This record gives sequence, structure tokens and C-alpha cells, in this order.
Amino acid sequence: MPSFGDLFTDLRGDDRTMRVSYHPDRGAVVVSLWSGTLCRGSFRMPVDDVRKLTALLTEIETSVAAAAPTGPSPSAPVGSGPVAGTAVAGRTVRPAPAVDQTGDISGTHHRTALPILPAPRVA
Repeated sequence: MPSFGDLFTDLRGDDRTMRVSYHPDRGAVVVSLWSGTLCRGSFRMPVDDVRKLTALLTEIETSVAAAAPTGPSPSAPVGSGPVAGTAVAGRTVRPAPAVDQTGDISGTHHRTALPILPAPRVA
């Protein structure tokens, strides 16, 4: 584990964690998903994209903080909460951040297994 990084636990428990580490020699931030001591997947993000991710996480945090004290109660009808852009209890409720769709993900539940190809043998 590099000297600069952190570890986060999953809400679902079961020893699931996410590790975030910075690799200056590669100019990358690595996000990896772990189940116990087994890495299940990783993502190498260029350092140049960290600002974009940080802005998104900050916007989510701001949106949650603004909505938490003023959100509708569970028994309130849908649509009865505050309207975006209006002042509630001295705060302006911000609209949810825009999400950029980067590709078509419809129909992903129809994936099929790839054919098994024989491995070449070297003598």
C-alpha cells in the first residue's frame, strides 16, 4: 500500500472495503474494491481527473446537507418537499447535480458468456 491513501468500509459490511491510493510515479489515483484480502477490481484514474471527481463528491455532499434538515417526512406525499431554488429555514435548496451519461447501459442484463478459446501451447 502506498504511503498516501485511505481505506473506506462498505455500508453492507461483509468485510467489503474500498481503497484509494495515490501513485505519483504513475501519475494515477487507484481506487480498488476489496472483499477481505481479495481485490475484486480496480480503477486507475489520471491525476488530472481528480478535480472532476472531487467537484462531484462536493456537490453530492452539499446537496445532502441542504436536503437533510428540510426534506419531506416519510408520510408526506411525493412532491410536497421544498422546490429547488427556494429558501427554506434560511437556506436555499439546491437542485440535484447534473449527471453526464457517458454511454448506453440499456440491455446489459442480456449478456452472454464468451466462448472458451483453447490456449496456445508452447513447447
